[in-house]
Amino acid sequence: MSFRVCVLGSGSAGNSILVCSKEAKILIDAGLSTGEIVSRLAMVATRPDELCAILISHEHIDHLRSAGVLARRYKLPLYLNTATFEAAKIQLGKVPRLEIFDPDRGFQLHDLLIEPFSVPHDAADPVSFCLYMKNRKLGIATDLGRPTTLVRQMLRACHALILESNHDPEMLLSGPYPWWLKQRIRGGFGHLSNESSQSLLRDVLHEELKTVILAHLSEKNNHVALAYQTAAQALQERGDLKNLNVALSIASQHQVGAMIDV
Repeated sequence: MSFRVCVLGSGSAGNSILVCSKEAKILIDAGLSTGEIVSRLAMVATRPDELCAILISHEHIDHLRSAGVLARRYKLPLYLNTATFEAAKIQLGKVPRLEIFDPDRGFQLHDLLIEPFSVPHDAADPVSFCLYMKNRKLGIATDLGRPTTLVRQMLRACHALILESNHDPEMLLSGPYPWWLKQRIRGGFGHLSNESSQSLLRDVLHEELKTVILAHLSEKNNHVALAYQTAAQALQERGDLKNLNVALSIASQHQVGAMIDV
């Protein structure tokens, strides 16, 4: 038995991921507008009142934008860590049910085990997530400046992986952003470049990994083809994995992704 995942939208304008199991429907981040999330959920035959939880990775607006509204409107519990809540509480407003998790400890949501893990990003206490059901594992890693040892350890043995591939370094440096923002993005607490994402992917590849979705691509500092080609090179280089057969795709900012079996 497997569970399913769908990227509702991913990029600097807003991020949200739907995870569905037999017993649970979970929203990971709510960085799109409320109307957009409701509309995109409908595209994958899901009503917001069917959700059992919203998980928040960190307080940046492209991950948090509609979390408070959705929680109030549909009486949904909101899961986040203490530092993220303190940084986000004004933006969130009053929520009907707040669940504080330890960023170093897993917790159960119906038939899904959720394991948050710390990532290096310029937020109060940012995390990414691994989700498990029985013997299946989904890894989600976006909004991190570098692939730490912990990140590499957590993303091993995934059957499906959503991985940041934010920018091409040359495009970033020659692009329109001010210098301070370029420094932030390319720094150790910013976002993964295509090459850093490739390095991480190369390290966690194994023969049971069947799906890789590249996420959080910059619309100004990256091209879909560049991100795809860089990740595909990592797959080609692992010739030692004779049975490697990975479906590689790119998450869109503007369109709902396919519903994928983990």
